[in-house]
Amino acid sequence: MVKLSPEDALVREIFLGFSKGRESGVRVAAGDDAAIWQARKGQETILTSDWFLEGTHFLRELHPADSVGWKSLARATSDIAAIGGTPRCFLLNLALPKTATGKWLSGFLRGLRRAANTMGCALAGGDTTRQERILINVAVIGEVAKRAAILRSGARPDDLLFVSGRLGEAALGLRLLRKSRGKVRTGSAAVRKHLYPEPRIELGDWLARHGIASAMMDLSDGLSSDLARLCEASGVGAVVSEGVVPIAAGISRTEAIRLALHGGDDYELLFTVPAHEIPRFRRLWKNQFGVPISCIGVISKKRKLLLVKEEAETVELVLGGWDPFRE
Repeated sequence: MVKLSPEDALVREIFLGFSKGRESGVRVAAGDDAAIWQARKGQETILTSDWFLEGTHFLRELHPADSVGWKSLARATSDIAAIGGTPRCFLLNLALPKTATGKWLSGFLRGLRRAANTMGCALAGGDTTRQERILINVAVIGEVAKRAAILRSGARPDDLLFVSGRLGEAALGLRLLRKSRGKVRTGSAAVRKHLYPEPRIELGDWLARHGIASAMMDLSDGLSSDLARLCEASGVGAVVSEGVVPIAAGISRTEAIRLALHGGDDYELLFTVPAHEIPRFRRLWKNQFGVPISCIGVISKKRKLLLVKEEAETVELVLGGWDPFRE
């Protein structure tokens, strides 16, 4: 038997237990210099990638290794869901210190495999190297039916603005996790939302297949920041009603609203629906995915973001979400 180098042995450990990926279009994966992937007939290919960095996105002493594995893939597949697509396979680029190649790596791979199986996304390849901190980059290949992709740029004045789930829960979960010094509270929905977010793949696919949404994106950096991106791409503005924004439970309403607007890390979907499509939307939508949907506002012609407070006062919605380059 040919003896493997330490890196080759690490690569073998990473691929062990993952699906071979035939059903995901992967014809050749581990063991060759590059993967070969086959798209399905009538589909367009979606490409996305996402960083997940120790010290920036997670802390080894706070976040369980399996949650890092789950979340590194969930974050990237959320981008596929955000345009109505389905994830098919992914590439994993992983830089590790020697201290993370044992127990930590085993936990990470356990969470990553669970995410891959849950999201129907096969591991197709990637790269490994050594580094002082853990650096993770995941690139996902997905598909969407031709001409069915829902982009950020399709919102028009008078379209209604919707979000899935509850906003601010993940930010609250991080706060609770810090207070518990890393001890996972499995009974807390907010902690679970932070550690194991569920990208809304089925909802995004449903909206694309029915041609209901005019624009869509995922909420990763906070509603205030992500809504601004959607409006900028569409050349419109928006008016959000504070009183109908779905918020986290268990904290003051003022703080819950703040986290919903600026907290980020929720990986819910933000989408717009033309007014004439609302009756069909209501007729077809039967909450078959168990995901609550809330109408939180309307798209406006005037290119401003406004927030209607519960006291009926209208103020500018200031950007307050995650920005790695903000001073």
